[in-house]
Amino acid sequence: TLAREFGFETAVVPRQAKQLSREAYDQRLVETIAPAAPDLIVLAGFMRVIGHEFIQHFNGNVINIHPSLLPKYQGLHVHQRVLDAGESESGCSVHYVSAEVDAGPLIAQAAVPVLGGDTADTLAARILETEHKLLPLVVRAIAAGTVSRSYLDGVDRTIFADGVEQLIPVKWICRPG
Repeated sequence: TLAREFGFETAVVPRQAKQLSREAYDQRLVETIAPAAPDLIVLAGFMRVIGHEFIQHFNGNVINIHPSLLPKYQGLHVHQRVLDAGESESGCSVHYVSAEVDAGPLIAQAAVPVLGGDTADTLAARILETEHKLLPLVVRAIAAGTVSRSYLDGVDRTIFADGVEQLIPVKWICRPG
């Protein structure tokens, strides 16, 4: 695979949904990932709810990309719900993962207009293109130390410091100052 060509270890952890509980699967994921001691875990297209124990094991350093402008349209079937609601824009959000689905602290968002002839599929395709631009920006910002997670006054916040080149219009959440 491409990951192996660049020296990254890969592993497949089969779901075996009928044989493993969510907790048991999460534990298997932890056992597989923990030896690598990752600084960040990125969920992209991972259509599974991650449990609190998994998130805690990796100190909350787990992010997800979701195809809506959260907190609107959490969960599944986002694009059809956006169209049914008559929204003029949608987009994508990168957020820290919490035990609640698509509810963790937001890091960044990028908007995509909803066009008159859009179907769920055409809207999804345009948002996916934007996701492919936004996610690397956020990962680079986290790696550069310009995005951090802060627990001030007991409130979980994401803070962005300037200095990351933006290739698309991005709304960075909870900017200081």
